[in-house]
Amino acid sequence: MSTAPLLRVRGLKKHFPVGEWKIKGLAETVKAVDGIAFDMHHGETLGIVGESGCGKSTVARLVLRLIPETEGRVIFEGQDVFALNRRRLRRLRKKMQIVFQDPFSSLDPRKTIRNIIGEPLNVHRVGTRREREKRVQELMERVGISSQWASRYPHEFSGGQRQRVVVARALALNPSLIICDEPVSALDVSIQAQVLNLLKNLQKEFGLTYLFISHDLSVVKHISKNIAVMYLGKIIELAANDDLFDEPLHPYTQALLSALPVPDPKRIKKRVLLKGDVPNPIDPPAGCRFHTRCPVAMPRCSQEEPVFRRVGADRMVACHLVSR
Repeated sequence: MSTAPLLRVRGLKKHFPVGEWKIKGLAETVKAVDGIAFDMHHGETLGIVGESGCGKSTVARLVLRLIPETEGRVIFEGQDVFALNRRRLRRLRKKMQIVFQDPFSSLDPRKTIRNIIGEPLNVHRVGTRREREKRVQELMERVGISSQWASRYPHEFSGGQRQRVVVARALALNPSLIICDEPVSALDVSIQAQVLNLLKNLQKEFGLTYLFISHDLSVVKHISKNIAVMYLGKIIELAANDDLFDEPLHPYTQALLSALPVPDPKRIKKRVLLKGDVPNPIDPPAGCRFHTRCPVAMPRCSQEEPVFRRVGADRMVACHLVSR
């Protein structure tokens, strides 16, 4: 297996103009993603966590080039995604798929499950009609849905079943990378576990790479090898799963983990309570963006932005309080 990253993101930014005056140079901008970087290797799962509005889903759409970037580069299998013309991007899209948060709104209610799963095969003209029909049946059975239900419509399925249909559609073209954007947040807890286990089994079987986005740390812990913590458009800590949960370094990560329930009534866990609200992304604070809520902030934090730097062999963090 190649040691080169499957996906490499560098200096990625997305600023959305807001207000009535959207002429370049005059409009205010929401800094949804403001300079992030990470690598992903074949067969790995990178989880991205953070509060609502921190920019997680925008990262997903930028990686897939569903929205234009403001600045930065996304290198997938050695190709600069933002530099590709329409024809080359179309070919590359076969290798990059997405599973959206709401399994109902991401499925066309007018189409049968057969047509929904088979649509990518039709669009990219894969195989004959009989081969495509066989592929749809195989995918349905593989994700736990009887192929006898291929003529049914999305409203005839439960939420968990619909999400399995979405997963089957994402697998249709044998992609290398699947971006999972809050794929289980709309499901009951028991169904969440089933879908997560399905994703893990599919990863082992097909060698898939997942970019898994969620606000639920327990879900991310279950499926991810590495975890990136985002706050107000920036990644503030990136570490291996066990390292992050055993010893979080950034104060924001510590606060997030302190909110996780502990299944032991005898164990007393100290909760880190954050003061105030998340700052306005139109006008983020100077220095460290977290300093307005940080319980251990010092004067330097409000004046100088911390560098996102390596701490140890496999960990990166952006905090003045963390030594090398």
